[in-house]
Amino acid sequence: MSSPTPSEPPADLRAAVDAVLPDARADLEALVRIPSIWADPAHAEDTRRSADAVATLARGAGAQRVDVIAAEGGAPAVVAHWPAPDGAPTVMLYAHHDVQPTGGDELWTTAPFEPHERDGRLYGRGAADDKAGVMTHLATLRAFDGRPPVGVLLFVEGEEESGSPTLPALLAEHRDSLAADVIVIADAANPAVDVPALTTSLRGLANIVVEVSMLERAVHSGMFGGPAGDALTALCRLLATLHDDKGEVAVAGLTVGTSEAPDVEEDTFRGDAGLLDGVELLGTGTITERLAHQPAIAVLGIDAPAVDGSANILLPRARAMVSVRLAPGDESGRAVEAVTEHLRRHVPWGAHLEVTTRATGEPFALEATGDVYDLARDALSAAFGHGTVEMGMGGTIPFIAEFARTFPGAAVLVTGVGDPASRWHGVDESLHLGMFGRCVLAEAMLLRSLAPAAR
Repeated sequence: MSSPTPSEPPADLRAAVDAVLPDARADLEALVRIPSIWADPAHAEDTRRSADAVATLARGAGAQRVDVIAAEGGAPAVVAHWPAPDGAPTVMLYAHHDVQPTGGDELWTTAPFEPHERDGRLYGRGAADDKAGVMTHLATLRAFDGRPPVGVLLFVEGEEESGSPTLPALLAEHRDSLAADVIVIADAANPAVDVPALTTSLRGLANIVVEVSMLERAVHSGMFGGPAGDALTALCRLLATLHDDKGEVAVAGLTVGTSEAPDVEEDTFRGDAGLLDGVELLGTGTITERLAHQPAIAVLGIDAPAVDGSANILLPRARAMVSVRLAPGDESGRAVEAVTEHLRRHVPWGAHLEVTTRATGEPFALEATGDVYDLARDALSAAFGHGTVEMGMGGTIPFIAEFARTFPGAAVLVTGVGDPASRWHGVDESLHLGMFGRCVLAEAMLLRSLAPAAR
């Protein structure tokens, strides 16, 4: 559904946002230059530098208290407070400062950690996901000269791209200081740079390592090959059973949903995804359903010898990282059990199998009804000049389900700082700078509309 015809943004707020955008852009570029890849131990110190940089920016935006916190073994997160005026609610503004690996620096048009503007887009790892979310929040606070009309709790996580493994412990330890009436999560996408969205559902995630063993040691492929199999071939056969001939997930017991939302044009999707000519789409149902309401399984990596330099041996062991995206309504533990049982039933030739869970994140769905959601739709529509749409997203934000469990009374708003061309997690990730300004304006309008004087 979409919201009614938008109104005009307040002139004073538009002027205030326009005034802070140049410095926000510069600070975003500075954050992009920090390779905060928490998933890579070699960048642990960079991630700490990134957290310190965000903390410094929060202090400069008027926060009365700023802390860098971490659970045992976890990444540093930033928590900053702007106390609520009398009678005003407290709004949590969430984003994350950690980023994905580059996927190969040499594949990028320009260096991934050296921001570069082309055709109105800022390119760099984290430029969209999710350092743009960090700077959306900070620019909004600057537009109010550090004195927002509501209480604000800025929470910038440092391990979202790793599945937020220590987030439950962090919440348990800091529950009282993280309580909020409204939670705004700037870590989703809009369907177009001029069309705003509220994301109302997200898929969950389970990353598992699948290891197959066949031999005590590597042996000569000529002397033993034939009667003796190898683990890599067995692993390939096993992974192939996860989909049927149409590309549909073949694991029994996973939740499969439907959607009445408008479908995506196939040509648009193929262009956004970069599918090669003649490559078929996988699965059945509408593209919208396949993207956000059905499970998906992908092999993210395989430990195997490189082609160049490989030897004529039978491998004793092989393993793969398998990513399972869960439809809303599913549960990660149950899904891992279903996939594990499927693998046990299909492992070939008596090979030994070990399945280990690496990371999980729960799916999430909400009914975007009530005053807060109405105000958010109005703010987004006015800032973008286009009615707000509601949509599901195929990605996972573990934070959302965890916070919804911890603070069940809070209204959760998931907003977008990306668009289909942003290439999150891929090569040449980018942020549309015009859309970034509209996101800041929408958030500023929302905070003003939540203040008691405006209601």
